[in-house]
Amino acid sequence: MSAIRLQGARTLFYKEVLRFWKVSFQTVAAPVLTAVLYLLIFGHVLEDHVKVYDSVGYTSFLIPGLVMMSVLQNSFANSSSSLIQSKITGNLVFLLVTPLSHWAWFVAYVGASIVRGLVVGLGVILVTFWFAPPGLANPLWIISFALLGAAIMGTLGLIAGLWAEKFDQIAAFQNFIIMPMTFLSGVFYSIKSLPPFWQGVSHLNPFFYMIDGFRRGFFGVSDVSPWISLGLVGVSFLLLAALALELLRRGYKIRS
Repeated sequence: MSAIRLQGARTLFYKEVLRFWKVSFQTVAAPVLTAVLYLLIFGHVLEDHVKVYDSVGYTSFLIPGLVMMSVLQNSFANSSSSLIQSKITGNLVFLLVTPLSHWAWFVAYVGASIVRGLVVGLGVILVTFWFAPPGLANPLWIISFALLGAAIMGTLGLIAGLWAEKFDQIAAFQNFIIMPMTFLSGVFYSIKSLPPFWQGVSHLNPFFYMIDGFRRGFFGVSDVSPWISLGLVGVSFLLLAALALELLRRGYKIRS
């Protein structure tokens, strides 16, 4: 039975990856283009006016933030949109009659979200590298925070997809929670340039630690220790994963 469930999880994972890849012009190319437009606009306007780290130009500083922002947003979008579409179209019932465990659901949905997030992030790096190579101080930090960030947002998208009953709720979740936390996490600036009060507020934003740790891998410098960021991001993932697994185990809003 375990072999059958493993095969089922693999099949569901493949289905979820194929789902976004079939429309890659929308799910991959469009986010890459959006990131490039951000780079062209902000980099052109602020390159000569903003100094972040010594010997690091603003455009180079901006690229890792845009890459991580793309990874986070697309990882969330993948699992949340898949679940809500399955609910509305009614094809979720075909998954409910399978012997898949809640672990299999979690691995398939979150795994596919990680794949989409990393594919989009890699696309942004490849396109923006031509403008200003950001450097490569420690690849392990880059890989660690990219994987954890994508896993967190894929899990959060899974939770949002379970909770939501219509597209409007997913859009509200993304517009009023995900987008503000992403833009206020240091994508376009270093929090050291903020007044003390807003620096303290930024430290309450978990997205900040994902982006700051990710940027550490490119430049070897960051606003906080990467070990602190890694610990907080890791704990955040464990808590969200535990919540998502419990909701899946109960069949929250999918078995009624």
